Amino acid sequence: MNIRQKIAQFAQYQRTMRELSALDQRQLNDLGITKGDIKNIARGALAR
Repeated sequence: MNIRQKIAQFAQYQRTMRELSALDQRQLNDLGITKGDIKNIARGALAR
């Protein structure tokens, strides 16, 4: 994996974290996730 791919993955991680962190508890509940799940979900987005 080259540096460009690593930077792109990190940007995706940050974007996912930012978007999910902006949701309130009701919205997270609607999605079936908790605040504690956000980091793991963002990490999972890197694997795709």
